[in-house]
Amino acid sequence: MASGVVDGERQPVNFGRVLTAMVTPFTPEGEINYEEAARLADYLVTHGSDGLVVCGTTGESPTLSWQEEYELFRVVRDAVAGRAKVIAGTGSNSTREAIEATKKAAQLGLDGSLQVVPYYNKPTQAGLYEHFKAIAQASDLPIMLYNIPGRTGVSLQPETVAQLAEMETIVAIKEASGIMDVVSEIRRLTPSRFSIYSGDDSLTLPILSLGGRGVVSVASHLVGLQLQELIQSYHRGQPEQALAHHLRLLPLFKVLFIETNPVPIKAALEMQGWQVGRVRPPLAPLQASSLQVLRQVLQGMGLLDGAQGSEQKAAKAS
Repeated sequence: MASGVVDGERQPVNFGRVLTAMVTPFTPEGEINYEEAARLADYLVTHGSDGLVVCGTTGESPTLSWQEEYELFRVVRDAVAGRAKVIAGTGSNSTREAIEATKKAAQLGLDGSLQVVPYYNKPTQAGLYEHFKAIAQASDLPIMLYNIPGRTGVSLQPETVAQLAEMETIVAIKEASGIMDVVSEIRRLTPSRFSIYSGDDSLTLPILSLGGRGVVSVASHLVGLQLQELIQSYHRGQPEQALAHHLRLLPLFKVLFIETNPVPIKAALEMQGWQVGRVRPPLAPLQASSLQVLRQVLQGMGLLDGAQGSEQKAAKAS
């Protein structure tokens, strides 16, 4: 449901602070491993994730069919059983497709929709406004906009975001332009109920300082509890502690993008024993040199010591 109204004021939709952009596990044959997806979703929710973004870029949505995505939505929804928000990646560069997929996600009882800026066809700001407006009007599912110009070829401008934020069901943005002035302008132009999430792990702390709410994270597959502590420290008024967490995690944030996401995170999860499989073509497995660097960082942070139990130890020690 979209934000409610209390005493005449619209209330914010609470997706949480740490949202994991979840990978899609595959079998050795390249089919979706739904059983492993359910197991991973459950693990993430018990290790720091307030919500899961399913079938986003990290989930390899460009190479999934809509039927695969709908089944994955259902599997993850059932696996977390109301313990965390499930946000469906139902964006498309076809407005009609995005509307249809978003309606399906609403029918499945999910908590929100991630709507990426349409890619490749490069619409104007007027076109972007009409695209997102049409999706918002087609369903009451809360929408998180997703601005990532490095992948889409066009940027959603702050003024357009502000216009869209006036709509009841458009409640948040995942901002991944990497430009802090863009974040500042969005915060200046939108009401406080409109949530800004960092789309880059390494920019979580800077964006918090500009009025951001949290992060849609890749690293939270491995350090969700530590990311929660970073964000909670900041909101408790302990910026020095938040900075210490940020600096400790920075090598991981960087190495997880040593090659195209989600190639490094899937390799890291495989090292930990998760059966997530390889990426689907046209993505290729991590190169040997990158794999070596990734392993060194994970070992240095204790993330391969005891595999899936290592993060709890690291969180307690921090």
